Amino acid sequence: MPGFELFGEEERKEVNDVLSTGILMRYGFEGPRKGIWKSRELEEAICSQFGCKYAQLTSSGTSALTTALCALGIGSGDEVIMPSFTFVASFEGVLSVGAIPVLVDIDETLTMNPEAVRQAISSRTKAVMPVHMCGSMADLDSLLEICKENKLILMEDACQSIGASYKGRYLGTIGHAGAFSFDFVKTITCAEGGAILTNDHDIYSKSDGFSDHGHDHKGVDRGADLHPFIGYNFRISELHAAVGLAQIRKLDKFLSIQKKNHRHLKKLLAQVPEISFRSIPDPEGDSCTFLSWFLPTEAITRAVVSEMKEQNILAGNFYWYDNNWHYIRKWDHLKQPSTLNLLHEDQRTALQKLQQKSFANSDKIMSRCISTAINLSWNEEQIEEKGKKMLTAIRKVLHQASTLQASI
Repeated sequence: MPGFELFGEEERKEVNDVLSTGILMRYGFEGPRKGIWKSRELEEAICSQFGCKYAQLTSSGTSALTTALCALGIGSGDEVIMPSFTFVASFEGVLSVGAIPVLVDIDETLTMNPEAVRQAISSRTKAVMPVHMCGSMADLDSLLEICKENKLILMEDACQSIGASYKGRYLGTIGHAGAFSFDFVKTITCAEGGAILTNDHDIYSKSDGFSDHGHDHKGVDRGADLHPFIGYNFRISELHAAVGLAQIRKLDKFLSIQKKNHRHLKKLLAQVPEISFRSIPDPEGDSCTFLSWFLPTEAITRAVVSEMKEQNILAGNFYWYDNNWHYIRKWDHLKQPSTLNLLHEDQRTALQKLQQKSFANSDKIMSRCISTAINLSWNEEQIEEKGKKMLTAIRKVLHQASTLQASI
């Protein structure tokens, strides 16, 4: 799954280019950097690879989300509809700009249910933010239609689905803006980093300035830049960009390996009639970073998780329902809400209401779901071995459940 699995001489070469000049900052120092601009190169490579007009690098996926939301004009009191299954950075970005995250149920795509989005729209709704979880995509046709009908912004959180596409267009390039994360376990990594993708020059220009203290970057003398608005320090370093530049050149290779390994493992698990698989709006566009599968009940799923743990084969298999990073059920710090600074009262009230809000439809899905990370480093024998061990554990639990049911 993550690009760090195939880290090598290409990354070292790009990093050493930067170290040879000693200029680690992405802006300024034109003379001593000797024409080496890794951040610029990576932004150009992103545009070329993903078919967008503009890309702005940032220090993380979280800062990319925050920057994009600000560039889109989303702020105090605005509501942003997002799914109940995501990573905590999604709601952190919304809260950081003063907006209110409105969480809705998912469906078996493991992304937001379009009908739940429709029901959540209010007079304060400003944007819909699908999160393309675990390598695959939301139902973007339906969400685009909803946004068009209600004059809403579509902001794509594509941090977990770099390289995935929907009907021939890369995720992150379909809405008004999109965000990528290049952290250590993403499809391609900078160690830490992120990017805003857009086809709108105004959004790009605002992102460019906002991520660097409001600098307009219109002159050759950084010290003489004007500041048309207040910004923050969300800059990426040249060292991080250098790693990403080597990684993006390998993306097609990464995706090819993932898809091959994904097909192999899915074929093995499909031997069990009781297993079903995630619904994918555009199967050809799946980046295949995870194979997500469902068992018939929560009890059986928990028993399989326990059996895999007992057999020491749970590593790489994620039971999100009990995970406190990715699913609403255990986001107690959001529901309380627990913050170091004082939230606006509208934000605090909205978050406290999450304590009583039911996500029963999401629970029915997430409680039965296991996602298996697809490694780039596997060979065919390792996939066979992993699949057979998983099948043994699954069949053991299903046999026990059947025997127990028959005895009742």
